[in-house]
Amino acid sequence: MAVRPPNRSRIKSRWQSLRRLLGKAPAAGSAEASEVIHDYFRHQAHSRGYTLSHSQQRVIDCMARHTCLLMGASTQTLPGLYLHGAVGRGKSWLLDGFFRAVPLAHKQRLHFHQFFAQLHQGMFEHRDHPDALAITLDALLSDCRVLCFDEFHVHDIGDAMLITRLFKALFQRGILLLVTSNYPPAGLLPNPLYHARFKPVIDLINARMQVMEVGGPHDYRSQVRSHAQQLFTQGHYVWPASAVQRRSLNLPDRGAPPLLLPVGTRHFQARLCDERRIGFTFADLCDQPVAVMDYLELCRRFDRWIIDDLPRLAECSMAAQQRFINLIDVLYDQDKHLTLLAQHALRECLDGDAIDLARTRSRLGQLVEVSEPV
Repeated sequence: MAVRPPNRSRIKSRWQSLRRLLGKAPAAGSAEASEVIHDYFRHQAHSRGYTLSHSQQRVIDCMARHTCLLMGASTQTLPGLYLHGAVGRGKSWLLDGFFRAVPLAHKQRLHFHQFFAQLHQGMFEHRDHPDALAITLDALLSDCRVLCFDEFHVHDIGDAMLITRLFKALFQRGILLLVTSNYPPAGLLPNPLYHARFKPVIDLINARMQVMEVGGPHDYRSQVRSHAQQLFTQGHYVWPASAVQRRSLNLPDRGAPPLLLPVGTRHFQARLCDERRIGFTFADLCDQPVAVMDYLELCRRFDRWIIDDLPRLAECSMAAQQRFINLIDVLYDQDKHLTLLAQHALRECLDGDAIDLARTRSRLGQLVEVSEPV
């Protein structure tokens, strides 16, 4: 659906109103806050040359209504919002925009991997407490009123059982939950061995959240645009990773000897460790039992990443494929500079069977390809 160019003076006025609202009590200016949500997205879409799809506009309308109720005096319990659709259709953009624009101080926006890792750690630390989940949520969320989860997906039945308890606890606390996923609720945990056991969560999502598909013909990630503010997309995909290319880009030689790198109570093999720069092979990070928590800890310590010897994923185990997907999710969400090296073109390497590879292809497709000696 085409969008008329916004009235910039009106947007500027409303944007100034939003800034004033951020410092007010939640009950103030609820109707005005709703309008500011609309104007925020119009301005953002126009400045990026986007045309909002019909489904995106429906989501924005829903977010504006939620904002009006959040900022008002109503005690009505708001249904959560579950956004799903193909990669690159603007789900994360919508979630991030709402998070930035909603004039509330008590809000959190987290990648689901990151939150779930913290949840596991907290419950382990409080394992002797009669309600380890409740005390962990108290520590993680405090007085949070709006919680945004990006990239929600489930592939492990153990995680699925905990997610059931987590969502029930969040709804009981009256937290407005917003989630993005590549899958509709019924498509979560598709493994037929476990899907039936996850149905209580699917039913809970359908009952307590407004499920909306974000569609449209355009993959916004594939459009040529400026990435000056995004570090991940300034990274490189280098193939066939020749010695000339490595020297030109100041990258370690193939087969560099391993270095022992302590991460928590464990030691990992790295191929380069230079202040805020770290280098690994694919096997170092994905053929070993490395958890999302380990990737997050490494991201805390290092900003520039080199991953060497990316194989054809179709020839790897499903466990290795899933770890690689998790790793790219974390690097993308934490906005780290990535240089990925392989002997083959990216499309050949990413022809695997893991169900989340579409998201990984979309994200790695934003890297600058270096296919000739530089």
